Amino acid sequence: MAPNTRLRRTAAGLALPAVLLAGCVNLAPDYVRPAAPVPQAWASAAAARDAAGLTAAAPSDIGWREFFVDARLRGVVELALANNRDLRVAALNIERARAQYGVVSASAFPAIGAGASGTRSRTPGSVSASGQARLATQYNVNLGLASYELDLFGRVRNLGDAALESFFATEDARRGTQISLVAEVATAWLVLATDQQRLQLARDTLASRQKSYDLVERSHALGAQSGLTLAQSRTTVDTARADAAAFDAQVEQSRNALDLLAGGSVPAALLPPPTATMSPSPAAQLLAPPAELPSTVLLQRPDVLAAEHALRASNANIGAARAAFYPRIALTGSAGTASSSLSGLFESGSAAWNFAPSISLPIFDGGANRANLGVAQAQQQIQLATYERTLQVAFREVADVLAARRTLGERLAAQQSLVAATTRAFELSDALFRSGGAGYLDVLDAQRSLYTVQQSLISLQLIEQANRITLYRTLGGGWRTTADEAQVTGSGTAPVSRG
Repeated sequence: MAPNTRLRRTAAGLALPAVLLAGCVNLAPDYVRPAAPVPQAWASAAAARDAAGLTAAAPSDIGWREFFVDARLRGVVELALANNRDLRVAALNIERARAQYGVVSASAFPAIGAGASGTRSRTPGSVSASGQARLATQYNVNLGLASYELDLFGRVRNLGDAALESFFATEDARRGTQISLVAEVATAWLVLATDQQRLQLARDTLASRQKSYDLVERSHALGAQSGLTLAQSRTTVDTARADAAAFDAQVEQSRNALDLLAGGSVPAALLPPPTATMSPSPAAQLLAPPAELPSTVLLQRPDVLAAEHALRASNANIGAARAAFYPRIALTGSAGTASSSLSGLFESGSAAWNFAPSISLPIFDGGANRANLGVAQAQQQIQLATYERTLQVAFREVADVLAARRTLGERLAAQQSLVAATTRAFELSDALFRSGGAGYLDVLDAQRSLYTVQQSLISLQLIEQANRITLYRTLGGGWRTTADEAQVTGSGTAPVSRG
């Protein structure tokens, strides 16, 4: 044997125990959180806060019970969290991911099983060595070690890490589903309240126009008003009647949408109260980040966390793919007793055992291992781009909400002033008409303008309320119940840790 060959074998014989003593070698790349490809802060944050006196608090520090000040709305959110089927599916996905992780992580431990068997056979004399028929009996009881892989290069552990990260991503996906559900329920509740206001306004307008029509009709009967004026007055009544019917149907549809999100019929006590006021009490407290709040707050958003867990899983998969290039050592064995009779099965001298270690070393596989490594590396780059894209989308969502928030106070003030001015114009034109100083066309125009600006004010109030909820959601709030809660409540899952 050549000296170099003997030297290599000696080195290999010394290296293997060294590896065994050193423990598992992890071939996965070291994970470093990628730099966020977004600015450090939002340009509109301070302006939006100063414009409307917004609360300078991080949404993740405010539970949804504290954010929604209306008790009825909180009750509907509770119903939805308990009964919504989408959230239930998300919770069941967590249980499935937990079970899948358990299956993968179990491969890191030896599988030991107990077994007992008995065999009895007859060998004909024509095929036996002695020429005589032979009967043979054997009984066995043993504990067996199934094929157990010594994870020298971290293949099994990296697969377990990938499964664990997938579990965490599923859990964050459930949190994201809960945030979306809370926001959708609150928005649907506000839409229902708005539709009820629109319906009430249409009914009040119909009643007012009907009174005006009755007055014009009496004047026409006395010859004081023309048939044109009477016809014009009638069009306003029919328009208001059509709007009232349309909003009546819209209220019913909004109620159905809220029931669907809540997972069942919402009790009447939890619905928005019918009201004719033009300035409803806010259903949610004002909220915006302080000017110094960095964009790193987005790292706590569930969708961003889920994307990062997927990136970590792809990192671990690279380690598993690299380990395929190295030897795999498996251990198989059993120990127990064996005897030709049941009475002698546990007597001295009946011990039996076997031990069968095996090692496999890839030599030629047609490039399959290298291709698998390439797949894992490409997938890691895909997850990296997905993570960065998720952060960029999150930043833009917050920026858009803050941009709208910045001018909402001014828009509301202008619209309220417009309603007041239009109301005054209608009152004056109506007074002039009744005194004979103006025609009914002026009253008609002022009446239509007032109805339009009142509806616009109701819509703008909905936009302002929905903006608060959207800002709360986009900044990662909505999955905690209270500010003191350290973990997600109601998930039905316990923390998972590596064994």
